[in-house]
Amino acid sequence: MTKDQVEKASTAVLKGYDDFAAFNKESANAFTKASNVWAKGFEAVGKAYFDFVQNSAQESVEVAKTIMGAKTIADVVDAQSAFAKSSFDKGVAESTRLSGMSMKIANEATAPIQAQFSAAAKKFVKSAA
Repeated sequence: MTKDQVEKASTAVLKGYDDFAAFNKESANAFTKASNVWAKGFEAVGKAYFDFVQNSAQESVEVAKTIMGAKTIADVVDAQSAFAKSSFDKGVAESTRLSGMSMKIANEATAPIQAQFSAAAKKFVKSAA
């Protein structure tokens, strides 16, 4: 092997190593961004769920007071029926809202990873060509 061939081979190896190191750094950054989005998003979901549970508990207390103050069985049944319907409707609505929040978080969290994967695929296809 001549000196030129050794230098070319060394340069190619070093360039390949630099490209690989840059790719690893970009990948780590993408995963860090995704993790941050995921953590912040599910913190928001947790807070929304806690708020829902807290409001439901407060409504339960109010209904209990109403029932305790009822003068007839019909008033008790009416209050309980209205509360059950309201609780069900609010539960379904909140479940839908939390599901939507979760899907949005999942999409936002995977975006940096998908972008990194796409960039890497383009780079590898380009270098293979």
